[in-house]
Formats: sequence, structure tokens, C-alpha cells
Amino acid sequence: MNAPSHPSHLQPQVQARDVPPALIDALKQRFAERCSTAMAVREQHGRDESSFTMPPPSAVVFAESTQDVADVVRLASEYAVPVIPFGAGSSLEGHLLAVQGGISLDVSRMNKVLSVNADDLTVTVQPGVLRKQLNDEIKSTGLFFPIDPGADASIGGMCATRASGTNAVRYGTMRENVLALEVVTASGEVIRTGTRAKKSSAGYDLTRLMVGSEGTLGVITEITLRIYPLPEAISAAICSFPSIEAAVRTTIQVIQLGVPIARVELIDVNTVRMVNAYAKLGLREEPMLLMEFHGSPTGVKEQAELVQEIASEFGGNAFEWASTPEERTRLWTARHNSYFAAVQSRPGCKAISTDTCVPISRLADCLLDSVAEADASGIPYFLVGHVGDGNFHFGYLLDPNIPEERVTAEKLNHDLVARALSLGGTCTGEHGVGLHKMGFLVDETGDGAVDMMRTIKRALDPKNILNPGKIFSL
Repeated sequence: MNAPSHPSHLQPQVQARDVPPALIDALKQRFAERCSTAMAVREQHGRDESSFTMPPPSAVVFAESTQDVADVVRLASEYAVPVIPFGAGSSLEGHLLAVQGGISLDVSRMNKVLSVNADDLTVTVQPGVLRKQLNDEIKSTGLFFPIDPGADASIGGMCATRASGTNAVRYGTMRENVLALEVVTASGEVIRTGTRAKKSSAGYDLTRLMVGSEGTLGVITEITLRIYPLPEAISAAICSFPSIEAAVRTTIQVIQLGVPIARVELIDVNTVRMVNAYAKLGLREEPMLLMEFHGSPTGVKEQAELVQEIASEFGGNAFEWASTPEERTRLWTARHNSYFAAVQSRPGCKAISTDTCVPISRLADCLLDSVAEADASGIPYFLVGHVGDGNFHFGYLLDPNIPEERVTAEKLNHDLVARALSLGGTCTGEHGVGLHKMGFLVDETGDGAVDMMRTIKRALDPKNILNPGKIFSL
């Protein structure tokens, strides 16, 4: 494996470039109070939800329009200074950290829903629009945007990391749901990729190139998305199992039988205990599946009954159904509070989250061996998974004052990724590469594919100013 687990490699190398005072002066002249060099603002924009710590950017610029973004990038290009796009700050792999210094470009004020085309089932938004905000604004049309990564992430950030989440088994990921983009290139030029048409054969698919590029090829300033009719009926359910294997085998059978389930989430017994303590829920402390069904009332009822029948074959019990929004919210509280519940269970801890995805037929092999290793390590952890599409996450809860725990967690992650790759899987199902998965990317794709990525990066960003030091090294 190319990703080292030795403690000397647990922090990325910082190679800060010089940020000339002339650039800061030019930015302050252009943006006035919207360009900040205050340490508190810089520190806020110099950390995310990853376990990495490093110096903050030299300045933060708050953009309010595409022209603002273009002007920042154009000035940065003139001085060959890095620009790091910043949305909600919820990334998990160090995407927004200033490993080479530079300017943090905050697009959170670009938060308008620009147009809703209900007849075509599309919506166009600015990158700072948050996921929940989008659904609140289009709810009156009877439509919704289904991609749910858990956190209330920005749409721009979700595009940049090719996010997915709990609904991906039914509705796909950002890759399938982004139709068109407006992007500012490394030279400050504004380009458009794609259209509102559902399909196209016109040239290279630049939209897909940008989706998942983690801010290294351009700064996304406008996004056109697919949206969907709100289901006529929605039903949620939880089901407890005697073992993780039983829950996983149930999931595999449900998917292989073609049941059009909208969500199927795994929560291990550790997580159930943590959520019970955090949210006072009183859930049965066994491995659990949380499921949701969308469709007509008859279709939802048939889906739910079939899944319950399958689950009972694997020892599933304590089914609890919910059809009203209030009941569904209560059932899903366990999943949405899992991270906060886990962190609170060990005060002062730092959580390191893993992110692998394997073909559904190999899910049990990968997951069960990984659980055995985590249990043997002695490190507290929680486990949640979008198991309907073979994606799952361990969260290792580390004491930052015990360096050995970080080393052990990295070793567990290293072995987990190696196992997933050997089973035909990927090193990251939805969090992205960022800083943490750079070595794993080489293992997954090979040197030739990574060299092709480098060629694209050099062609589109010859000065290497767009979020440098992420995905791969140059």
C-alpha cells in the first residue's frame, strides 16, 4: 500500500508559498471589509472536520458573486498564490486546509436559489446554498433534492467531493444529479459545462470532470441539479438483529431482489448505546437497520412487508414502523445524531472517520473482518453505513493526548482500505481523497491513471494555485 501508517507520516507536509503584501493590498482594495486578515477569521477557515492541524490561510475573502470569485482567482494567478474554496467547512479529509498557504475563498454568501424549473425537474443554485435550505425553498413545488450526506453541507462542497449519503441507493450520488455547472478556471475565466437537458453527447463531459475534483480544477459558482417529485407516501422502519452479519445479509438480499428501497442504514450496537445515552431514545441495544420506502401507499406497503419478511429469515425483530413525518424524524434521530453521540461518549476525543465502499456482494466479507479488527484494537468506535450501496464508515474515537491511539487508528484504516480494494472496492465512497487518501488513490487506480490526472491538472492549472496539495502530489 502506498498510504503510510507510520506516525511520522500522520500529518501532511506543509510547504507554504509566499503571499506578497501587494496581493493582500489588492484584495483589500477590491473587497474592503470582505477581505479579512484577522486571526480568528483565518483560523476558522483553516480547519475542517478532519484530524489534521496546520497553519491558517493568509487571508479570507468573502465572495458574493461569480465576478467576485473571478477577480480573486485572477489576482491570485497574477501572484501565483493558492486559492482554497470554502463552503460550509464540513469536509472530513482536509480538503480546505491551506497546506501551501494562500487565500481562503469563502462562497457561503453566494447562497441564492437562482431558478426552479418544476416542469423540467431541475433547479439552479449558487454554491453556498445549503442542502436543507434548498429543500425548504422548493418544498412548495412538491419537489425535493434527495442527496443527504448527513451534515448540512453546501451544494458547492457536495459537488466538489462528489457526495452522496443515505438516499444514494435509490437516487444516486452527486455524479448522477448534477446536470450543468458554471466554473471559474485557474486564469479567472468563467465557463459553463452541460445544460438543463437530461442527456448530451456534445464533446468531453466537463461537468463530470469538475464534480469530484475537490476544488483543484476550478471554483464552482453555479450548479444545475436534478430534483424529484416528493413521494406520495413515505414509510420508515427500524429493525434489530442478533448480529451485524444478519443485518448485512438482510440488506444484500433486499438489494439483490430489486426492492426499490430509498434508504437502508446500518448502526452497530456501540452506536445504538451512544445514541440512547445522547438522545434518551431507549432503542434496543443490538445492531440495527434503519429503512425508508418511497412510492404510492400500496407500493410502500408491499416493499415494507417484503423487507420485513426477508429480515425475519435472518433473525430480524422489534420492527417499528412510522408513516407520519414526526414518527419518521424520531426513528431517524439515531442515525443523524450518531456522530455527536459518539463524540460526547468520550469527552475531549477526536473522531477519525473511514470511508470505503465495496460491491454489495462483498459487503459482509469486508465489514465483518473490519469489525473484528476494530474490536481487537481496544479503541472505542462507532459504525454506521449506507449499506444499501456497500458504503460504510467507522469512527475511531481517539484521545488526542495519546499518540499511540492515532497510530492504531491509522493502521486500522490502512488495513480496511486494503481489504476493500482487494474485494473490488474503493478507498472512498463519498468523502473524497483530500489529504488523507492520496496514497490510497495510487493503490486503487494505479500510477498511470494518477499521472493522467496530473496531466489534466497541469493543463488546466499550470501555476498550481487551485487547492494545491490535494488528491495527489505534483
